[in-house]
Formats: sequence, structure tokens, C-alpha cells
Amino acid sequence: MIDPLPELSTEQSDPRYSQIDRLPTEQIARLMNQADAAVPAAVAVAIPAISGAIDAISARMSEGGRLLYVGAGTSGRLAVLDASECPPTFGTDPSLVQGVIAGGLDALTRSVEGAEDDAEAGAAAMKNLGVGPLDSVVGVSASGRAPFVLGALAEAAGRGALTVGLSCNEGAPLSAAAQHGIEVVVGPEVVTGSTRLKAGTAQKLVLNMISTISMVKLGRTYGNKMVEMSAMNAKLADRALRMVRDITGTDRETAGAALDAAGGRTKVAVLMIQHGIDADAARTLLASHGERLSDALSG
Repeated sequence: MIDPLPELSTEQSDPRYSQIDRLPTEQIARLMNQADAAVPAAVAVAIPAISGAIDAISARMSEGGRLLYVGAGTSGRLAVLDASECPPTFGTDPSLVQGVIAGGLDALTRSVEGAEDDAEAGAAAMKNLGVGPLDSVVGVSASGRAPFVLGALAEAAGRGALTVGLSCNEGAPLSAAAQHGIEVVVGPEVVTGSTRLKAGTAQKLVLNMISTISMVKLGRTYGNKMVEMSAMNAKLADRALRMVRDITGTDRETAGAALDAAGGRTKVAVLMIQHGIDADAARTLLASHGERLSDALSG
């Protein structure tokens, strides 16, 4: 276990907020809003590191590797959240992007804070997942010092996986332990040490980038359209219909009929309309172009 350091920026007390318990609600809200406004700028500083990590991750994923997030507390919950949104958004198998949280599923809804101190449990989680050379493991820790996360990254590295460390402190041990260190330094929180605030927002923004850009690079969008999404409800079914119409320029009835014949798969429906082929031929064409709609349309 690594001893906590009082000089961590995320643990500092900001004098601007020392009297918030005496302020009216609106003034506290404005102070929080002002603090949050600084987060995107901090993320912008880290974009070169973020981009390098994404390129390395997407390269491994294109070879069949998985993206695994590991975190504790708020960081772990954000990791699981980001992973859980990939299947409905990008049509991925749930095993492709996974989130691992210290303390297991119980920690998603209640605090199991002591779990973050167990480095061996982090290593065991990587063993249980069978982490290998094609996988990418992103450790997420605001302090950059959580033993569970450090243990997981050490085990993943030993198994040949790509390792990425996302933290909110400069010179974090997590960065030193990873092949790609991402440090988004947001400074002290409005409530001292409550890293679910600015640090949590920063981590969510970076995780959004990692998963979304990786999926874009893997061809799971067409332009900015979510052509791989699962149309699981009326809203998403309508969105799929609009996407087919936007891409092909066809009418609602034609788009709807193609989607029905395609089993709800937007990309297949688009190819059916654009190339005048049936669903089976469209699926074959798509597969022959690595499931990339842009390539299949021009091929």
C-alpha cells in the first residue's frame, strides 16, 4: 500500500470555498459551476497523452483485443458506466469493453472504500479475466495511487497487455506504472478531497474520449452517426430510421422496409438501398469490408 501524500492537489483545501457552509444556495451553485468550468481546459492539456493512448488501444482492438477499465470508488463506477454504454451505443459484445470496480458489483451502489487498498485483488481480477497481449487495461484513479488499480496494472503488464493510467495528479504512481500516463490536473475540490466532483467530471470526459474515439477508429460509426447502435426501444428505432433516410436520401417507407428486412441493422439497410441488394448480400458485402460502412458503400 502506498501512503497518501498530503501534497496531492486533489487533497488540498481551496480557501475560496472555506465558507461555503455559510453561503446561500445560489452562491454555492455558482462557485461549483465556476470550478467545473475549469475542467475542460485541464483535459485539453492532456489531449496529446489521451490521443496516444487511444491510438495504441484501437490498434490492439482492431486485432481482436478488449478494452478493460479498472477503478475504485467513483473512478470504478465511472469506468463501469462507460463500459456498459458501449453495447447499446456501438453494438459491441459486452465482453469487448468491460469495467472492473474494486469490491465487485456491490460497490456500484454502496461504498466499499476499503477494497481500493487491496492490490492483490486487483491482480486477481486481471487473472480472472484472462488478460493477454492484445488487451488494453486502463487504470482509473483520481489520486493515481489506489493499490487495487496499481496491482491490476502490474499484473496486466506482466501478461503483455497495453497499460494506461488515468489520474488527476501530477507525477502519479499510476503514470509511472503504465505505458501511457494521462494526468488531468484539476486541482482542489470545492469540498476538500471529494474527487467525485471536478476529478470525476474530468475522468468521465476522458473515458468518453477513449471509448468513443476507439469505436470511431474501428469503423463503428458512419461519420458521426451511430450506425451500430441497438434499436432496443421506440426512440432508438426512430433514430435508426432517420439515419437510414439521412444516409440514403430515401423515403420513410423504403427505409422502414429495409430496416425490417435487415433485422434492424442500420448498416445492412443502407447497403440494401444503395446497392439494390437483399439483406444476405448486404451482410456479406459488409463483412468483406471489415464491417466498415464507408468502405462497403464505395466498394
